[in-house]
Amino acid sequence: MIKNKNKKFVRTKILVFLLLISFILADFLAINPKTAIAQDDLNSLSQQIEKRKKDIDILQKEIDAYNAQIKDKQNQAKSLKNQLAILDNQIAKINLDIEETEIRIEQTNLEIQSLNIQIQQTEKKITDNKSKIAEYLRLINHNDQVSYLEVVLTNDSFSDFFDQIKYTQEIHSNLNSALKKLKNSKNDLETQKTKWQEKAELEGKLKDQLQEQKSQLSEKSSAQEILLIQNKLTEKQYKSYLYQLQIEQQQINADIVTLEKTVRQKLEEQQKQSQLQNSSAAGFIWPVNPAKGISAIFHDPDYPFRYIYEHPGIDIRTPQGTTIKSVDSGYVARVKFNGDTSYAYIMIIHANGLSSVYGHVSRVNVKEDEYVNQGQVIGASGATPGTTGAGKMTTGPHLHLEIRLNGIPVNPLDYLP
Repeated sequence: MIKNKNKKFVRTKILVFLLLISFILADFLAINPKTAIAQDDLNSLSQQIEKRKKDIDILQKEIDAYNAQIKDKQNQAKSLKNQLAILDNQIAKINLDIEETEIRIEQTNLEIQSLNIQIQQTEKKITDNKSKIAEYLRLINHNDQVSYLEVVLTNDSFSDFFDQIKYTQEIHSNLNSALKKLKNSKNDLETQKTKWQEKAELEGKLKDQLQEQKSQLSEKSSAQEILLIQNKLTEKQYKSYLYQLQIEQQQINADIVTLEKTVRQKLEEQQKQSQLQNSSAAGFIWPVNPAKGISAIFHDPDYPFRYIYEHPGIDIRTPQGTTIKSVDSGYVARVKFNGDTSYAYIMIIHANGLSSVYGHVSRVNVKEDEYVNQGQVIGASGATPGTTGAGKMTTGPHLHLEIRLNGIPVNPLDYLP
């Protein structure tokens, strides 16, 4: 009689233990109401993100339309009306680019919010899982890992014994699975944090891009103001003015080419060429800090004055009066600086048929036929309309840099670090 009571007691003890484990496991796998609320937030954010994507698609179509209009106007006759229309379209396009960038930033912020909610969900799940696993361990330790002898004593046959063992093993297997899920959750959290950081970096780049586009808009607005002033002229007067500008630019280019040949012949006669042959071993350096970006590239299709001449260099955006350094060692072939608002530039002859031209300078620190070392200060930047050395064709402060090979303009970016 006592033996049967003990047997019932042990059986009851095991059943209670297994039931508790089952209840905890069921609670472990249950959906948390707070999780459902967070999912609603995620769904709402997803809808907002999709709306931003549609807005971007609409804007992109408008941008493409402006690009088509700009291309069409560029292929038409070079009249004052067309040039104003091109600039109007370019400015309108940049405004749309800015608007599109702002929407992309909003989209990124929404995605970051969504990611933060997912991170919070994962952290909550990890905390809950740790509590439930701790409860598992507490129950197991409390029941002293129910011995196989107790299990044998509580079963009437080996079949019942093996069924009981199998059920116990399933419980342990579920525990191991839970531990594995917890580990995976931690890994997922780390991955999500990495993605969050990447999206934050993307947001920063988008903001920089927005600022760059605003700067471009300002410069193109300046170019438009120049054309609006010209608009006071009749179309006939404008064509005459345009012709004069083209002749002036061609003369500058011809002077540079002729002067380079003359100076190189002179250097050979004076046997100074040997000094130049050792000057470019380390390559060129930037004449000014390029951190503020390039406002016009070599042969830029969007250059505001392309209707007059093909842009033969790059425009490096830099504040008025920035110190200019020689890109390499060489001889100063030309210093054109009258101290007035006419176009001023410095030309330096380097080795291997290369030369450099620095345009819109507001100050000069060198004189012709002077040998300069790489990195030596040769002058100061300018280009603000109406200031010393700016010339007639400029939209804002920058340094115009040309690199020429045997007198022919080449892309400076191919020679700069």
